[in-house]
Amino acid sequence: MLVGLSILWGGSFMFSGLLVAELPPLTIVLGRVVIGAAALLFLVRVAGHAMPWTWAAWGAFVGMGVLNNLVPMGLIIEAQTRIPGGLAAILMATTPLFTTILAHLLTRDPGERLTLNRAGGILLGLAGVAVIVGPEALAGLGADAWAQAAVVLASMSYGFANVFGRRLRGGVPPLVAAAGQVTATATLAIVPVLLLDRPWTLPAPSATAWGALLGLALLCTTLGYVVFFAIIGRAGATNISLVTLLIPFSAILLGAVVLGEWLEPHHVAGMALILAGLVFVDGRMRLRRG
Repeated sequence: MLVGLSILWGGSFMFSGLLVAELPPLTIVLGRVVIGAAALLFLVRVAGHAMPWTWAAWGAFVGMGVLNNLVPMGLIIEAQTRIPGGLAAILMATTPLFTTILAHLLTRDPGERLTLNRAGGILLGLAGVAVIVGPEALAGLGADAWAQAAVVLASMSYGFANVFGRRLRGGVPPLVAAAGQVTATATLAIVPVLLLDRPWTLPAPSATAWGALLGLALLCTTLGYVVFFAIIGRAGATNISLVTLLIPFSAILLGAVVLGEWLEPHHVAGMALILAGLVFVDGRMRLRRG
């Protein structure tokens, strides 16, 4: 499931890259979550579920909408207009670090404790991401401090969301949790987009842009968040954050399959490091203090 989610979210970089050439970031976020919310609410109805209508449930949905959608999506899409995707991928891979630290500090779950295994595994994974994207991406480090800080802040926001999302574990089905979060995001995004971007004044998007928006909404958002809540319900905050280590390789793999781009040996080597890191985090192998 984690690999599947990384493929879905790895595709978001490709779709967003096509969209930023035609639409402003907030309008892309709004289009993504409005279409995604409509699809999710339809699926909730087809599946026979009922949306909860309590203050507690919608407070959790709003919190997840802000931390997991509105803030990071806006920051990342804005950053993509200024820095290379490879550098963004390295910075995004810090999400497990933030999640592990926050889960250790903010929860009492023994399964979320910061251990030597987890720290070592995450560092191995970060090394794998750096190997995958190559030294060219690192060459841009420091060139645009604001855009890089925006991606780091987005990673931190995802870390808080991974921990906060534990509130939706248990009684809320993944489909309902996904629909509530994305619907809350769409509602919150409407006013700032109308005030700042004024979408009615923008040129009509091309067919390519519409296709990219539908892919971003239906695959990366609708299906992606159903898988996200299914994983967080089973495996916890730290494990769901590891998807950001897999996303760079998934994005490159999609480029090879969909766009015919060449898969380089360093991509495979980086993926081997990432998989080794995941094994250590999972606890199947142990690092010991000397």
